[in-house]
Amino acid sequence: MTDKLKPLREKIDAIDAQILALLNERAKVAEEVGHVKAETNAPVFRPEREAQVLRGVAERNPGPLGGREVQTIFREIMSACRALERRVTVAFLGPAGTFSEQAVYAQFGTAIEAVPCASIDEVFRATEAGTADFGVVPVENSSEGAVNRTLDLMLATPCLISGEIAIAVHHSLMTRTGSMEGVRVICAHSQALAQCQVWLNQNFPHIERRAVASNAEAARMAGDDPTIAAIASEHAGAQYGLGVTHAHIQDDPHNRTRFVVIGSLQTNPSGKDHTSLVLAVPNKAGAVYHLLAPLSKHGVSMTRFESRPARIGTWEYYFYVDVEGHVQDPSVAKALAELKDNAAFFKVLGSYPTSLT
Repeated sequence: MTDKLKPLREKIDAIDAQILALLNERAKVAEEVGHVKAETNAPVFRPEREAQVLRGVAERNPGPLGGREVQTIFREIMSACRALERRVTVAFLGPAGTFSEQAVYAQFGTAIEAVPCASIDEVFRATEAGTADFGVVPVENSSEGAVNRTLDLMLATPCLISGEIAIAVHHSLMTRTGSMEGVRVICAHSQALAQCQVWLNQNFPHIERRAVASNAEAARMAGDDPTIAAIASEHAGAQYGLGVTHAHIQDDPHNRTRFVVIGSLQTNPSGKDHTSLVLAVPNKAGAVYHLLAPLSKHGVSMTRFESRPARIGTWEYYFYVDVEGHVQDPSVAKALAELKDNAAFFKVLGSYPTSLT
């Protein structure tokens, strides 16, 4: 067996040497790109460019590695090369171990400065103040719908969306002992409690449920107190020394959460983009129908339509709308120009590359 493996291992070693040489050659070119960016004051992180690269490697990939695995490798290569220019700082809903942190690394790679924040409000504040280059916040869940606090803050702040990430969300019930014996309360973020409520009603209907700032915070609390069980990711559980009592307890086995990247960056078209808007209409019959008519007229597809109370009067609403395309695309630009004329309120939250997953 050793005789058969030896030539294969030598072949791998030779290939690894070639990969290492090419990686450093790429890094040198990336440094040159950084010098040009510094001269022109261009941003370090260009999400549209990175999205094009990642789509391209998946399309050209001959296998046997899967497309997603190849994208993961290339994302880390780009992250490391980007860090040669400057490490990007990204705020997220903490503490460490949250799904928000997973979304950060899924978008930016690991060669960054990740900054945990105590609340979604703090993520927005850090980003708006420039303490962080970007923020990552949850915007909607496949089973529970919109994260309303994010929607309200997108309306109230100047932050723009420059990216989106959709990740699978699997919840596990965990304790310090790996057993539910002696547990008096189950803690998690309110969204996680809602996503697991049918399972909890069937299995632990009499144990108190308590909403906390994040699932990772629940895991931290459970690590300190054996009477607390946490609903969180297994990654968060491992971070705080928890044992899994029940895995994958979310009611929807295909549960996913969509996150957005916020900041001051306005992206260029990537070839496959979304644009997010906030709209309001005059209070008259047929107003919403007439407001959205330009989208159909110019062939622009609407992928999301969400309403939120305006809090400025009785039965007044803002409408959060996502459409396919970029504001610089001719059809989208024409549709939005007409839509703006029909709206009582109109705000573009950003155009950005669609999620790769």
